[in-house]
Amino acid sequence: MQFTADQAGERLDTFLARTAPEFSRSYWQRRCEERQVSVNGQPAKANYRLQAGEVIDVETRESPDFSAQTLPVLYEDDDVLVIDKPAGVLTHAKGANAAEFTVAEFARPRTTDGTGTNRPGIVHRLDRGTSGIIIVAKHPEAKRWLQAQFSKRNVKKTYIALVEGHLDPTEAILRLPIERNPKKPQTFRVGVNGKPAETTYRVETSYHNYDLVELQPLTGRTHQLRVHLHYAGHPIVGDPLYGKVHPSLDRMFLHAARLELTLPSHERKVFTSSLPDKLKTFLTTLQ
Repeated sequence: MQFTADQAGERLDTFLARTAPEFSRSYWQRRCEERQVSVNGQPAKANYRLQAGEVIDVETRESPDFSAQTLPVLYEDDDVLVIDKPAGVLTHAKGANAAEFTVAEFARPRTTDGTGTNRPGIVHRLDRGTSGIIIVAKHPEAKRWLQAQFSKRNVKKTYIALVEGHLDPTEAILRLPIERNPKKPQTFRVGVNGKPAETTYRVETSYHNYDLVELQPLTGRTHQLRVHLHYAGHPIVGDPLYGKVHPSLDRMFLHAARLELTLPSHERKVFTSSLPDKLKTFLTTLQ
């Protein structure tokens, strides 16, 4: 890509983010750090102050080809895709470009929503380590409909998790506000300045040192289930951020098992996903 500066004194990263707004300023800063942006033929730093008329060249990156990769589809119509996401797959890329296969990249050729972004069709997300049901919009109108369903709490989500220790009582609602943790910005915590968050839980089965629980988030805060259970003293087994990695399980024991909502067609639907075999096998080792 090639650009020409139109004014003097503007930072290089600011100019690029303004000229190519589909990419963030932090994205352009990384490209500069990688020496992939030059001004008048010379690699330039992100804070370089441009002069009007200077020529900016950006090395072209070839997009990875994900066309041969797929994900299990539970349901599809003209408006939505319902996917059974495996653990280990990201919902969408963290940066502007996808370096790995994601739910968003699977959806990209099937949706007209957000095609110039890193999250085409994405309405909600599941963490990388979480498996289970995720719904994707196939066009902007469907996305707006689904977003309204989520914001009005007309969506019922049910998760299955294995937690450390035993919850007491065995059934309750956790009403604990969640805020970003300033000491570790990639994580969240319970805090008085946080946004309201509610989770219902019910113990399904108790093992020697663990409880298998059904969870229903009544709000949709980032890492909500993980933060609430950690705060309650019963982190999810295998959670690398809020608990600890389990030596016999290479993933987090959290599965999005059920999703109930009204589709853009106005039909109320319930989608279910069975517990993955790896998690079922792990439970047999606890019996």
